[in-house]
Amino acid sequence: MHRIDNTPEPPGMPPSGPGAKGAAIIGGAEQHSAGPGPFVMASDTLEGNKVVDPSGEEIGTIDHIMLDVLGGRIAYAVLAMGGFLGIGEKLHALPWSALTLDTRRKCFVLGVERERIKAAPGFDKEHWPTMANSQWATTIHEYYGISPYWEKDRYDPWA
Repeated sequence: MHRIDNTPEPPGMPPSGPGAKGAAIIGGAEQHSAGPGPFVMASDTLEGNKVVDPSGEEIGTIDHIMLDVLGGRIAYAVLAMGGFLGIGEKLHALPWSALTLDTRRKCFVLGVERERIKAAPGFDKEHWPTMANSQWATTIHEYYGISPYWEKDRYDPWA
């Protein structure tokens, strides 16, 4: 995977792309910028960020960032799309590594077209899936063509 802006990764920075364990970062991340971002950030600063497809069309927003507490990792992001003032919204779990943080546009880019997301398995605020279910989590990762994060490290969050 190449960075969208075609600039090299800054030396000494965490890797982005297929070998990375988290979301990729594009858009001119500065190693010595003021504040902690974009390599370490408070999750609430990312909640509410827009998510766009590869063409730049807005898909929705990050509603929650879900943690694998025992493993100390981000399990996935919850995308909210549709609805009005939270009513009628459809939620989708997105594998964290399926997202790319674009620091210039201050949004996440998901490498999937809007129509595919609309057809993706989703849920509503009143009926969350059993997210600690390994079969459900594997299905979500497979839908987006992402290897489950626990397989890369031979880590089993359900052990």
